[in-house]
Amino acid sequence: MKSKVLIVEDEKDIAELMALHLKREGVEIELVENGEDAVRLVEKNNYQLLVLDWMLPGISGLDVCKKVRAKTFAKGKIPILIVTARAQTTDIVLGLEMGADDYITKPFDIPVFLARVRALLRRANRNNEEANESKIQVGELLMDIEKHFVKCDNQDLNLTPSEFKLLWALIKNRGRVLTRDRLIELVQGEGVAVIDRAIDTHVFGLRKKLGNCSTLVETIRGVGYRMNDAL
Repeated sequence: MKSKVLIVEDEKDIAELMALHLKREGVEIELVENGEDAVRLVEKNNYQLLVLDWMLPGISGLDVCKKVRAKTFAKGKIPILIVTARAQTTDIVLGLEMGADDYITKPFDIPVFLARVRALLRRANRNNEEANESKIQVGELLMDIEKHFVKCDNQDLNLTPSEFKLLWALIKNRGRVLTRDRLIELVQGEGVAVIDRAIDTHVFGLRKKLGNCSTLVETIRGVGYRMNDAL
């Protein structure tokens, strides 16, 4: 089935450039210029990706992201790629914390943009297929949440409960950057007081135990961590 992407961008030249190249990739495109229309369309349609500018007329792209993620309907889980001129690390972290899956800054190279889109579309399709699966393999790493085991190169790994939850969060969201605060929520629950950078200690311990598979866990400096999409 052809992938369908909603582009939310008020700069006409940029919107048309992205649409042109995505259409060449065989992607079906819809274009809107403001956040209100974007939220309305996401509620009514089944998109595989939302490409979202931050600085929009009316409600901002960040507010669109929050509204989409707050929805209880299944479409609220679609991947979101923020494309914006806001390039500060604090902006990137904020965008990811609000629910974006990836973040690219303007001006951008078209090959980089297309590579990010392809990765997000692959993950969206794969996540739909894996929605009810408890066992996932990434490269030589195999994890089963129901049987509670992890293997690397067919060798059993002995993880602590926190390390197991951390690895599961990373592997289920592979290809997506997870901030430290988000990882803490996934591992220990919301509202838990944690010393700053405590998640780094968990990641350090996890990497040591992963051995040959440790390179799958990538550090995004100043932001958080990502499981490499090795499939």
